[in-house]
Amino acid sequence: KKYSGLFALDMFCSAMTTVCEIALPLIVRQITDRAAHDIHDLTAELIIKIVGFYILLRIIDTAASYYTASGGHIMGARIETDMRNDLFSHLQDMSYSFYDDTKIGQLMSRITNDLFDITELAHHGPENVLMTVIKIIAGFIMFASMNIWLAIIVFSLMPLMMLLTSHSRRKMRAAFKQQRREIGEINARTEDSLLGIRVVKSFANEDIEREKFNEGSRRFFKSKKNGYRYMASFHCTVRLCDGLMYIAIVGVGAVFMMKGKTTVGDFSASLLMVSTLLAAIRTMVEFSEQFNRGMTGIERFTEIMDEVSDIKDSPDAKPISGVKGDIEFKNVTFSYKGTDKKILSDFSLHIAPGENVALVGPSGGGKTTLCNLIPRFYDVDSGSILLDGKDIRDITLASLRSNIGTVQQDVYMFSGTVRDNIAYGCPGAEKEDIIAAAKRAGAHEFIEELPEGYDTYVGERGVKLSGGQKQRVAIVRAMLMHPEIMLLDEITAALDPEMVREVLQVVLELAKTGMTMLIVTHEMEFARSVADRVIFMDKGNIVEENTP
Repeated sequence: KKYSGLFALDMFCSAMTTVCEIALPLIVRQITDRAAHDIHDLTAELIIKIVGFYILLRIIDTAASYYTASGGHIMGARIETDMRNDLFSHLQDMSYSFYDDTKIGQLMSRITNDLFDITELAHHGPENVLMTVIKIIAGFIMFASMNIWLAIIVFSLMPLMMLLTSHSRRKMRAAFKQQRREIGEINARTEDSLLGIRVVKSFANEDIEREKFNEGSRRFFKSKKNGYRYMASFHCTVRLCDGLMYIAIVGVGAVFMMKGKTTVGDFSASLLMVSTLLAAIRTMVEFSEQFNRGMTGIERFTEIMDEVSDIKDSPDAKPISGVKGDIEFKNVTFSYKGTDKKILSDFSLHIAPGENVALVGPSGGGKTTLCNLIPRFYDVDSGSILLDGKDIRDITLASLRSNIGTVQQDVYMFSGTVRDNIAYGCPGAEKEDIIAAAKRAGAHEFIEELPEGYDTYVGERGVKLSGGQKQRVAIVRAMLMHPEIMLLDEITAALDPEMVREVLQVVLELAKTGMTMLIVTHEMEFARSVADRVIFMDKGNIVEENTP
């Protein structure tokens, strides 16, 4: 609808090319009938007029064809761009739960390959249908004007052709859908293996990864092989029907001409018109393939667009301002999607504004879950979480998360510079603000010692930085937001003692700012050094809590 003007012009040009194509059999019919009646009727003046008229038609046809080939494709590219933007925007709105169960490689396949097939259908599909309809209507009128029985015979073969090819079309569509799934799996396998290449090499498992990839390639090849077989069956059926139609025209047309029921010109024109009709049918064959691919892409596109995020703003949600950092869990029960196991059951906890609370205890006790529930990465099953006395579900997500700084154990660095990664916490931040945040986090000195300082390229996922360096950059990134609440989840788990001490100094500086901090850690010394209160959790319950 957005490009209805371009679409209408594209359809008009497609119609013009079709009209120009249909004109040739009519011209041949006119010339042949005149010659058969009396060769002297073919004057030089008449031939010049006919040739001039046909040249004019070809000029119109060339101009119209140029627009459909350029403007039509550009329209398709615009549609593709819009759809890709819509899909990516929708993916940005999806919650943690969605990504817990979805392969990124499959999503990448839907954003790239599927959208191309959809827009090819959106552009070429209506063109092909319009041209075919015009050719069929014009062909029927032309055959009927020559001999109604000839028209009936020719057009009775067309439904037979569609019936004979219907089985192959259904199989082709299923095969194309399977191909989309398999290429998505290959993308997912490639991404998984290449992102984990250091683990692969550390265990010398290159051959295992090759075999996994080869198995995916074999499945993809099998699906393509089946698709090509059904496509070959489809084309062979169409070629057989082509032959039947020619035989019908030649045989029946010759008999009618012998009995004087049709003229030589009509017979010549009918042969040319059959070629035009068969070209239309072949166009519909190509459209059928395109339709199957495009509809497969549309189905996969709508599967994602129909997914509704389970984390979204409620209709009455309002922004929050002047956050103090008072957090309260009231009778919270929570379990992850797809499992009945309760991570938290009737859990209650109050954290006062500016209080530093350390959560300790064995893995699986629910500590990280608490950190994920406060910014609403997941929603509670029952109970409520209050921020300054307001249910967080009544606060807009953007407002809630802009007041919460989060640093996780597995720090993610985007490909770019140190400055880019810090500024991600506050897009558009000035250089002075970035440096000030780095100094507060005790990271300025080590950043300055990097080869290009703040402009040092960190590599894919931050591979050029050490674990401690990434953690400190992540803390600076969170601090740049000036949050009132800081969630630190196992930030020292992968660090050596020296790095732990450096990060500890950063956290101690944070503790002086008066923000509320929730610290998940297995390091009891770390907890004792930073926390006002230590909470020991196990199996979703508070076993013990007190001062350090």
